[in-house]
Amino acid sequence: MNHRPKTSTKRQIVTVGILLTALLVPTAASARQDELAEIRRATAQYHQVDAAIAAGYELGYVNGDGVRIISGCISHPTSGAMGYHYFNKALIDDLVVDPLTPEGLLYERGPNGKLKLMAVEYIVPGAGANPPGVSEPPTVLGMEMHILVPAVGWYIQHAWIWSTNPAGIFTDWSPDVVCP
Repeated sequence: MNHRPKTSTKRQIVTVGILLTALLVPTAASARQDELAEIRRATAQYHQVDAAIAAGYELGYVNGDGVRIISGCISHPTSGAMGYHYFNKALIDDLVVDPLTPEGLLYERGPNGKLKLMAVEYIVPGAGANPPGVSEPPTVLGMEMHILVPAVGWYIQHAWIWSTNPAGIFTDWSPDVVCP
């Protein structure tokens, strides 16, 4: 007696699996797009850098020693750049991540000299930061945050919601951003 399913039964099982996957994947992608749309709505006001400054964001960050860090245009020799970081110190120092209130805003200087909002950045100081923060990586947007620069010691996550980043919406560097 042969207990293997017939070929037509195998096809039916595979077909049902494909249909279920097709139904579930768009739901997750749709939820992610909805969340990103909410973040865009919450940060649209910051296209004007003066509005970001009025809301407590400033170029760079003053660490525990009173030293302003990350105050220039940040670039990588082969991966592109991030641009100018405007940070909200109170949001960084509170050790809480709220997708609708990012700790950092990334700008690029346009050909007319004006700053253009490109991305948001979520930041939580790690145990090795100055001043120290959390010891375990937090999560945001369903992703575990990571430390890019151990000397700074921040857990970070970028979201390039205001520009297209060919390297990916959640990558650190954009090959399209250029520092002067």
